[in-house]
Amino acid sequence: MKPLVPVSPGAKVALGVSFFVVFFAVWSIATFGGFVQKTFLADPVSMFQSGWVLLTEHGFAKDIGMTVWRVVGGFVIAALLALPLGVAMGAYKPVEAFFEPFVSFARYLPASAFIPLLILWAGIGEAQKLAVIFIGSFFSLVLMISVVVGNTRRDLVEAAYTLGSSDASLVRRVLVPGAAPEIAEILRTVLGWAWTYVIVAELIGASSGIGHMITDSQALLATDQIIFGIIVIGVIGLVSDFAFKWVNRKLYPWAQIGR
Repeated sequence: MKPLVPVSPGAKVALGVSFFVVFFAVWSIATFGGFVQKTFLADPVSMFQSGWVLLTEHGFAKDIGMTVWRVVGGFVIAALLALPLGVAMGAYKPVEAFFEPFVSFARYLPASAFIPLLILWAGIGEAQKLAVIFIGSFFSLVLMISVVVGNTRRDLVEAAYTLGSSDASLVRRVLVPGAAPEIAEILRTVLGWAWTYVIVAELIGASSGIGHMITDSQALLATDQIIFGIIVIGVIGLVSDFAFKWVNRKLYPWAQIGR
């Protein structure tokens, strides 16, 4: 084991699976061994049994679908608006000087702090939840994309101008393609953040969704259901993360060298 030396794909999978094996083993010992009361931490078997009941008898699959729809909807809206603005800020310094102070300011505002206002403005329907995810994702996306585009290698820019490229062509054919692999990674990272915002949005004023189920389970002290909801979020997030990685490898294979 040496610093920055990648492991083989097989070893990577084995190590990743090993962590979950150890995690569930420690969890089982702590609960089945009586070290932690069931009121505070349900055992894995009870958790999966309760999860099955939620899925088969209480329509939890619909809650999962609603949460996924909210995350995807809010994130896609944020990404579609953040991409052009981030590229413009990275490419054109006057645009960056105009927007960057406000974007940097807004990036530090917690999305959850806007929930009371959003409920007043948009009610407790889907618009409010999409807005929370949008606010939590948009400003970080803009700033991170602008930094990546602005860090394009200067020799590529000079070479493009030497070959007769116009300003618009430079942005379209040099800056955006050069930054595309890192932008894809930024989108993958911020999508993970979006999951935290949707759960916060669903904890208040929601009648469906994983967050709503977790809130109801808390009132009943049903830690098995709470843990199942948390694990479902993690599984969906893991699947979406792997999907993003797979797409990135197919679109930008040269960017994966050494990873």
